[in-house]
Amino acid sequence: MTPDATDDATGGGGDLFAANLKGSLLAVASSAFIGVSFIVKKKGLRRAGAAGSRAGVGGYGYLLEPLWWVGMVTMLVGEIANFIAYMFAPAVLVTPLGALSIIVSAVLAHFTLNEKLQRVGVLGCVLCIVGSTVIILHAPQERTPSSVDEIWHLAIQPDFLCYAAIAVAVSLFLMIYCAPRYGQMNIMVYVGICSVIGSLTVMSIKAVGIAIKLTIEGINQAGYFQTWLFAVISVTCIVIQLIYLNKALDTFNTAVVSPIYYAMFTTLTILASAIMFKDWSGQSASKIASEICGFLTVLAGTVVLHSTREPDQTISADLYAPLPPKIYWHIQGNGDIGKQKEDDSLPCDIITVVRQDYFV
Repeated sequence: MTPDATDDATGGGGDLFAANLKGSLLAVASSAFIGVSFIVKKKGLRRAGAAGSRAGVGGYGYLLEPLWWVGMVTMLVGEIANFIAYMFAPAVLVTPLGALSIIVSAVLAHFTLNEKLQRVGVLGCVLCIVGSTVIILHAPQERTPSSVDEIWHLAIQPDFLCYAAIAVAVSLFLMIYCAPRYGQMNIMVYVGICSVIGSLTVMSIKAVGIAIKLTIEGINQAGYFQTWLFAVISVTCIVIQLIYLNKALDTFNTAVVSPIYYAMFTTLTILASAIMFKDWSGQSASKIASEICGFLTVLAGTVVLHSTREPDQTISADLYAPLPPKIYWHIQGNGDIGKQKEDDSLPCDIITVVRQDYFV
């Protein structure tokens, strides 16, 4: 190898390391901002819920709550940092670093929201982080596309189209059928919607990020309709994630929502990235086994967290059901003994109101 070739190889490796370092630092900063935003938004949702309809039951009063908007701005800063990180580093490196947001949100929730994690719940967090670390260390190398048109050709391959179709179908099923019936009782409904849609969000954001980066470098990508299509998909997916993440935060414990959302989102995003960019081909058996172990560890952590979460006080629809017709209101009057309504089983010193009544 000639000296020039050696320099070029060294320079290429140095550029790749520098790009990955920038992406990693931006991802860490993003996780810190997003972890803080979970707490601030939760406090805003609580204030809004105290003054009107809760977000968990379909209310949108939080849009008038300033503290919720502070959390939104904080999350926006984190998402911008995350967006830029995808310009420099592959998704398999950037996405799992979201584990840091779990630590930030869990610590802040402990001190500001009085939301406690049991010791086994802490073990669940550790399992999620360890599993994600294994995935990072053994994840396949991502081939970075050089244009939006190239990403478009990757996106319309049959295998990724199949994944996207399944993701959309599952999301619609969760939103239309499961959310109205089980959303208030099962944390996996709202978080599942955010995670499945989130995997598509990352793929489209990656395309938009590359388009912006190439345009800044002088290779204009605005003339491709795919750039605008990916942008529309990104915005749509982000709005859906935002709505259902608010529902999850308002209904369930923040210290549990964050790790489960992270585990599912990371798993699905890495899977979508591997399918789209064909990174799984050529992997050795040991790396594939390590990746599977990482996935299983993350899933185990998710199950542990879900099984040890504190019971959440949600509004049950049965609370407003009418009383049976044989039940009457019984009140203590001003000393007058009321007349019973043909019910000898009631004690004689009970004052009864003969009118049937319902909770309305």
